[in-house]
Amino acid sequence: MTTTHSPDAVPGPSRALSFDRAAAQYAAARPSYPDALFDAVEDIAGRPLRGARALDVGAGTGISTRRLLDRGARVVAVEPGPGMAAQLRRGLPDVPLVRGDGNRLPFATASADLITYAQSWHWTEHARSAAEVRRVLRPGGTLALWWNVADTTVPWLAAQEERLLRFFGVGPEELGPRRSAAEDRDLPPDLAFTYRRVPWTRRIPLTTHLDNLGSHSVFLTADDDAARSFLAEERTRLLTEFPDGTVEEAYVVELHAAVR
Repeated sequence: MTTTHSPDAVPGPSRALSFDRAAAQYAAARPSYPDALFDAVEDIAGRPLRGARALDVGAGTGISTRRLLDRGARVVAVEPGPGMAAQLRRGLPDVPLVRGDGNRLPFATASADLITYAQSWHWTEHARSAAEVRRVLRPGGTLALWWNVADTTVPWLAAQEERLLRFFGVGPEELGPRRSAAEDRDLPPDLAFTYRRVPWTRRIPLTTHLDNLGSHSVFLTADDDAARSFLAEERTRLLTEFPDGTVEEAYVVELHAAVR
């Protein structure tokens, strides 16, 4: 199975904080994660998530935070962006929220059972974040990094990716990694990672799909008129293929997890 773009995958400070301007759209339109992902995290960790002291780093609007809470973890959300943090606070007012990022984790040494980076590891300075993970994660604790990537074995998603590549004038690697090897993710080299792929789908209104696309950093940092024009053309094109206005997005969650 071939998987491809996560259009936020090229790091940079302006792109990393671009989500603040679309935090509500991000919260409403971005996909969540399937139960099977968290089953896989538990399997690799060798313990249930229930009761685990978890740090959700780069928590954004709280999509992964909520799912960890659903599994019974004791979660602290860590988020650098003021707009995203405010949206998370609105949606999850009782969750402890720390303003920070993976490069400087403001937590005590050996204080976490689980540290997660959902769609966020690629925004960090990897050497600094890896050192912070090693410091904060307790011996026997688990680091879990994961990404939702579009499954382009599905023809309409493959065709859409080609349109995205033409629109942005970039190669596939600039929309996100195509391959699944560990070196593509720049993982901490001194940890033994286990890799899992978790396929899943969601059926949503076409409007939500387009809002999902438009919430990615490549759109948020593009010319506004050009981005709106592309999304309008995409709506017209997809309505021809999905006249009832409902699409089924297909994903593979790529999980890399390691026990310290």
